[in-house]
Amino acid sequence: MPLLKHVLRVRNPNGQRERPCVGIMSSVLACWASAGYSTAGCAQVEQALRNCMDGPQPSPPRGSEINYHLGRFKDKLTAQGSKKK
Repeated sequence: MPLLKHVLRVRNPNGQRERPCVGIMSSVLACWASAGYSTAGCAQVEQALRNCMDGPQPSPPRGSEINYHLGRFKDKLTAQGSKKK
């Protein structure tokens, strides 16, 4: 296998996960700010936040295996005279 002259770089395959309760939480904070931090008028929004937080969490998406495979071939892809950092 010929040696590669360029350095291979991989972007972060995981990215950011979706956070479903953030919108409801901002609604609760906005309700508290507008109602003067009284819980009487914000009961429905607070209950929606509790239901969201207590509900089943979505399973995290499976990560990419590209970094695993690049790690396996690392010795074959790096130049033989270069020093490891």
